[in-house]
Amino acid sequence: MGYHNNLDKVRNKRAKFPYTKEQIRNVFKRHDKNGDGQLSKDELDAAFKELGSIWPPGRAWFAQRYADDDGDGFISIDKELSKLVQYALELKYTLK
Repeated sequence: MGYHNNLDKVRNKRAKFPYTKEQIRNVFKRHDKNGDGQLSKDELDAAFKELGSIWPPGRAWFAQRYADDDGDGFISIDKELSKLVQYALELKYTLK
């Protein structure tokens, strides 16, 4: 009985691995649902939810303020994605 209880504890304490830069980049690219090359606040919200944010709408708002260099309300995948990825890396999201 004790062996199985310990096994369950090990399973529940699996190592958490941080997302790599490329994995985060792919999460954001995948959330450009309409394919316009930009991430809207709603698309950012969905991406941060996938990454594991406990408050995706707020995180999307802060990310937009951080990475939206031209102030148009969108994150350009061509011009601003690197800055957005760096922001997400600093938050240290982990794979589940």
